[in-house]
Amino acid sequence: MSNETAARTEMKVIVFQLKDEEYAIEVDYIQSIERMQPVTRIPSTYPFVTGVMNLRGVITPIINLRKRFGIEEKGLDEATRILVIQKGDIEIGFIVDGANDVIDIPVDKIEPTPEVVGGVEAEYLRGVVKLNKRLFTLLNLEKVIQES
Repeated sequence: MSNETAARTEMKVIVFQLKDEEYAIEVDYIQSIERMQPVTRIPSTYPFVTGVMNLRGVITPIINLRKRFGIEEKGLDEATRILVIQKGDIEIGFIVDGANDVIDIPVDKIEPTPEVVGGVEAEYLRGVVKLNKRLFTLLNLEKVIQES
């Protein structure tokens, strides 16, 4: 099987945690995974924007995904991570409860998001994947990072 065929049948994703749920983003968008660092607050921004941080000389906006999705907040701990995402010319950081693993998922296992999704608005989701006994929700990055 050529690489091009493989690229269409499987997708490499990073799995991360928010509350009791596992979410996934294509690994192609991930610049780095950082431990929690000081974030400079910016006044008059959206409530889900925690602020900005200087990551290797780049000022990067930081979004708290719990706030973005309307999930109750929790304190930061040792497992808290910032997923640094590159989408086009936008670099942005997502605060997540933990980054679990990198896995390959078969593209044909991606199912449409159910109409009723507990908590997270369906517009932020691209689909769900059942793999073995785990269930992952794929994020729709365009919707998550656009202003609302």
